Amino acid sequence: MISQYLSPSVMVMLAGGVQIFGYLLINQTYLRLTMLCSTSLYILYYFHAADTPLWGAIAISAMTLVAILIGLAALYARNASWSIPEEHKDIYPLFDELIPGDFRKVMRIGTRETLKESRVVTQEGQSPEDLIFVTKGTFFVQKGKARFDVPGPTFVGEVAYLRGTPSAATTTLPAGTEVVVWSRATLARSTRTAPRLKLAFDAMISRDLAVKVSLAVSPDAEHHEA
Repeated sequence: MISQYLSPSVMVMLAGGVQIFGYLLINQTYLRLTMLCSTSLYILYYFHAADTPLWGAIAISAMTLVAILIGLAALYARNASWSIPEEHKDIYPLFDELIPGDFRKVMRIGTRETLKESRVVTQEGQSPEDLIFVTKGTFFVQKGKARFDVPGPTFVGEVAYLRGTPSAATTTLPAGTEVVVWSRATLARSTRTAPRLKLAFDAMISRDLAVKVSLAVSPDAEHHEA
């Protein structure tokens, strides 16, 4: 019906205009929707541009439409809450800055466990092998002669991970602490080939550091307030 009101020249101009507009969009969903519209217009054009339909161009454009639809479905699945693994849904609120698809990737390369015995996970002056997120529990940090408790949820070893430096403190997780553990070697390999995964970890760690900074109070300030 559209072809009754639009000439082939108008169709191809509209298709090209929509396509160019789509390339200016950053949002992946909107980009694919504009590509869907422009490809549909190109198909209409190929039907009416010549005395007989241009079947080769129509076939290629139809396959392009299918690819776009598959991409849209993948985007929807990545953002859909039902895609979160059932066994990790209880801790997803702790990672709410991540879309479900990124959370799924993060958990796929990590190990979630409840410690059956006390474990020293960082040693002052040594580079830790793992990046750890404490989902539940309180652990102990020793820095020099100072010793203090830190409640979860929070990261352990995130500064050493980001900067590639030794740990500034010794951290001990008591039995019963619930954690997610990522090998630094595995993270290095995974983030090297998946920039989105690196962004996901950086987002989590940045938020965690911001919370720690906002809650930090110097001993002098505590004494003054007391």
